[in-house]
Amino acid sequence: MANLKEVRNRITSVSSTQQITKAMKMVSAAKLKRATNAILQLRPYANKLRDILADVSASVEGSNSPFTVDREPNKVLIVVVSSNRGLAGAFNANVIKATNNLIANKYAEQHAKGNLSIIGIGKKGYDFFSKRNFNVVANHSDLFSDLNFGGVSVVTEFIMEQYKEGNFDRVEVVYNQFKNAAVQELTAEQILPLIPPAQEDKQHTHKAKIEAEVDYIIEPSKEKIIEELIPKAIKIQLYKAVLDSNASEHGARMTAMDKATENAGDLLKSLKLSYNQARQAAITTELTEIVSGAAALSNG
Repeated sequence: MANLKEVRNRITSVSSTQQITKAMKMVSAAKLKRATNAILQLRPYANKLRDILADVSASVEGSNSPFTVDREPNKVLIVVVSSNRGLAGAFNANVIKATNNLIANKYAEQHAKGNLSIIGIGKKGYDFFSKRNFNVVANHSDLFSDLNFGGVSVVTEFIMEQYKEGNFDRVEVVYNQFKNAAVQELTAEQILPLIPPAQEDKQHTHKAKIEAEVDYIIEPSKEKIIEELIPKAIKIQLYKAVLDSNASEHGARMTAMDKATENAGDLLKSLKLSYNQARQAAITTELTEIVSGAAALSNG
């Protein structure tokens, strides 16, 4: 009977866990809908801003913006965008692994000299690197409690100011780019110095110009407009990365909780089968004992 009690307790425990995973899946599905809408609404704006910057900068000889100056990357900053909570499959582990690979393959020399810094957006990434003697200069886990452009802009302005002062020569962001609920693509993007779109993809720019010449009415001047657009483009780039990561997190958690719910169901079936077999064996043993006892009395 002790075995039956143990199996009953396990059935109760797994059933409770299954209810929790179902609830978490539903919560993540609701949050995923809002997060998906946010990133899908931002992408056309970000792309259009990029196109305008490309078209305008293509007709200007050069930019005096300090954010387009390409220096030797002696001092590097990596912005790691993770999540504040776990139970999202390999979401956080993949971001951390991608960051480690980026450091090992591209910035090993800077890391060895102590010239590599990290900013954590998300508690999981911050905790991992702060406990391993990395130079973590800031933690912005609170951004996800009220995710908005203003909050992320504060982080971006700090990074831009540090870059302008020469404290960093290159800034990259590592995050999960949202594709759909089941697919997140690990991405490492350079946000500083800003790569001029016209240089980044000349073929597409040339093709766009052939298809349609864009004539902008610009006031006060092209140079002034570019100086205004560049900081905004950098802010939008980091904000888009955070929104992508936020949507990816909810998609990963929803998928993980769905799989956990299925696994709990399979485990419950197995436990109930074991319980029924143990119960049947116990009943059979009791019947055998009763029949044996009755036979012994009749023979006596």
